[in-house]
Amino acid sequence: MNLTIRKAVVSDAGVIADLNSRLAEETEQMHLDRDLARKGAEALTRDPSKGFYLVAEDAGRVIGQLMITCEWSDWRNGTFWWIQSVYVRREYRGRGVYTGLHRQVEKMARERGDIRGLRLYVEKNNETAQRSYRRLGMSETNYQMYAIDFVPGRGKPASRETRPRGKR
Repeated sequence: MNLTIRKAVVSDAGVIADLNSRLAEETEQMHLDRDLARKGAEALTRDPSKGFYLVAEDAGRVIGQLMITCEWSDWRNGTFWWIQSVYVRREYRGRGVYTGLHRQVEKMARERGDIRGLRLYVEKNNETAQRSYRRLGMSETNYQMYAIDFVPGRGKPASRETRPRGKR
């Protein structure tokens, strides 16, 4: 394998959407709207303020990816990079693809000087990924994640007990 890692460009949006679709199916048994996912990847590659993707290639074929988004920390007067949308094609897993992507992100962050750290979230039951992250120097935090999802079809309707008063 001849692994190369680079920042994604707009023309990568189709393959990124495909890999994101595979990721959603494998981890959440969810089917993404591929056109919406492609548009999302295009938007990010066109607007650096949203973040960026790194892609890993073998002989010109994209075999893995990760996305970086930014979070401002007033406590640290700096930015954290969030690692998201991590995916490596099945036939390339266990061959150092994610390690290469991760090390490139860490190198980029350290070289910038204004990045305060790297963060990510991982499925509670994905022990393989958790081992990889620990091996690369990451540690579990004390935080749990809470969310409200405004994407149609993703959120659960409020139960009778959680609906606002007067709406029963």
